[in-house]
Amino acid sequence: QVQLVESGGGLVQPGGSRRLSCAASGFTFSNYAMSWVRQAPGKGPEWVSGISTGSGATRYADSVKGRFTASRDNAKNTLYLSMNSLKPGDTALYYCAREVSGTSWGTNDYWGQGTQVTVSS
Repeated sequence: QVQLVESGGGLVQPGGSRRLSCAASGFTFSNYAMSWVRQAPGKGPEWVSGISTGSGATRYADSVKGRFTASRDNAKNTLYLSMNSLKPGDTALYYCAREVSGTSWGTNDYWGQGTQVTVSS
């Protein structure tokens, strides 16, 4: 019963910040790399960030590098995405997703329902 529940989205002004959370259950969270994926209106999914299992090493898409920070708290089974210097182009439905082991980043077997982030003045 894998479940991923995102929260923290909302309306943000350009240049503002927002922190998203993803509560995971139904699996051993610490054993899986996790990612954040977003889908903007009228566009396909875009992988934006990934975080490894043990070390917490992160990587980011060029579009968000330097502005977004992924983190995780394995004791709380929670994934986070801190977003700074937000732009209208960041407007999207943001999903957390479980990465499939043994594959390249961006291959996901479970996604949450998503949380909407709207960047507008």
